[in-house]
Amino acid sequence: MEPGRDPVRIAGGGLAGCEAAWQLARRGIPVRLFEMRPVRTTPAHRGPWLAELVCSNSLKAEGLGQASGLLQEEMRRLGSLLLEVAQAHRVPAGQALAVDREGFAREATARLEAEPLVEVVREEVTALGTGGKACTHIILATGPLTSDSLVASLGALTGAQSLYFYDAMAPIVEGDSVDRSVAFAASRYGKGGDDYLNCPFTREEFERFYEALTCARTVPTRDFEEERVFQACQPVETLAAKGPKTLLFGPMKPVGLDDPRTGRRPYAVVQLRREDAEGQRWNLVGFQTKLAYPEQERVFGLIPGLANARFHRLGSLHRNTFVDGPRLLDRYLRLRKTPWVQLAGQLTGVEGYVESAGSGLWAGLNLALRLEGRTPDPLPPETALGALVEHVVASPTRPFQPMNMNFGLLPPLGVKIRDKKKIKEEKARRALEALDAWQAKWLGRGGEGEMMNDE
Repeated sequence: MEPGRDPVRIAGGGLAGCEAAWQLARRGIPVRLFEMRPVRTTPAHRGPWLAELVCSNSLKAEGLGQASGLLQEEMRRLGSLLLEVAQAHRVPAGQALAVDREGFAREATARLEAEPLVEVVREEVTALGTGGKACTHIILATGPLTSDSLVASLGALTGAQSLYFYDAMAPIVEGDSVDRSVAFAASRYGKGGDDYLNCPFTREEFERFYEALTCARTVPTRDFEEERVFQACQPVETLAAKGPKTLLFGPMKPVGLDDPRTGRRPYAVVQLRREDAEGQRWNLVGFQTKLAYPEQERVFGLIPGLANARFHRLGSLHRNTFVDGPRLLDRYLRLRKTPWVQLAGQLTGVEGYVESAGSGLWAGLNLALRLEGRTPDPLPPETALGALVEHVVASPTRPFQPMNMNFGLLPPLGVKIRDKKKIKEEKARRALEALDAWQAKWLGRGGEGEMMNDE
């Protein structure tokens, strides 16, 4: 790198910004990582740390039979910082990679602050420049709660109005306030040990809870905002409004669980997933909500085992900003009109923790290679990360909508295979082969470490 080159500026110290900073620094490129907290806080965050998880502590399922597991494996091979930190702070959660929320964020912060080429600046970025020094490269990774001023600045560059949808968070309860004579520890079908607490319902208990949930008061959307909620984060009361079976076959499905008090499958179940290694806090799985706070305490207190629960955090609904990627972004996640600006994370239209981190990894990695004087090939669309980028920049769906990683994003195999499990196995094998070939060409190495299996 030439002497005196300005550092790359990264706005946003969330998962995407941290991964981008790490990729640049490990290739010898200086970074100024801007994070506004704790100078200015948000309704979703609780602490001052980088890479703080806010909606859940789960990084989704592991194993190559899962789309999330394939994405995790690709990121490991590309040198992900956050997946390395996650392994050090994981908590039991069956087949999911869940972490101690605070420990994860603290170590990610410490690792980046200790990196000589990363300067962490506790300051809010409120605008993007329009020329001169503005042509220093910037990665915008400000996440779903990007400020109005920065959205306006981004709109001035793109000539397009930013889109948005609403994302919901589930409540968290204190572990010692859960009645363990009612709630029992188990994972579905015995997979993963006794990693979840399960609150079992009789039919009568479920019907009483369902009635209270569907009649409870919600927080209204402001008059000037249109509520568009990402499908995978529908508030539980929105699901309930579609009928009781939506809950019984969704977040409250009792399959694979037997109540030790009766030896039988309950009529319905609410699962609690631990938020920390000691089990001091537990998340109500699938219970994102926009109920008013007093209503949450009343209604969720009807869940068996939670009659005297203390809430560490109540659920909420917040705006999530993203851009029209197919119109604005290229395959390096640059703005087509102003390529010195890259986007990463949920601003691009990926949805989910791992997906956001992965987009940041790609933004940082491809910028690092370009600053070295090379323009790498886009990631192969056969890879999970390449398929996510392809969705962001080329989705034919109108209006454009965010997406989690799923096997449907990967190109067809071109051969007829009836076994769905075999299809996933073959797509995963093809993805990792394609990634290894890309790495061999552009990074001078193939896959790192052993392939994660599907156990």
